[in-house]
Amino acid sequence: MRTVSDLLAANLHEVFGNRDANKRRAMIEQIYAEDIEFTDPEGVTRGWNALEDKARELLDKAPPAFAFTDDGPRYAGAETGALAWAFGPENAPVARGIDIITVRAGRIVAIVTMLTT
Repeated sequence: MRTVSDLLAANLHEVFGNRDANKRRAMIEQIYAEDIEFTDPEGVTRGWNALEDKARELLDKAPPAFAFTDDGPRYAGAETGALAWAFGPENAPVARGIDIITVRAGRIVAIVTMLTT
């Protein structure tokens, strides 16, 4: 079973940072509950398909040189974790934020994404 820290990294790099649609979908089905709830400044979406759409739309709009990077340490408790991230070209991020996840039975059941203001 993946740790909360592992799930934080997989969420950022293997889903939201993964431009390969097939690998991204496979990871979605591995690490999230089927009824995953994703909350960001645009609202709340639920389910694997909605999460996949979010990741695809984000990456489709971003130039190929844009990537997610960890922007500090991972914080992990028994069922909750947080990871700050940066997004953009290497060493020149255009966006920063933090993902807070809730985990049950080894899968992410909720994600809250907050952006810097």
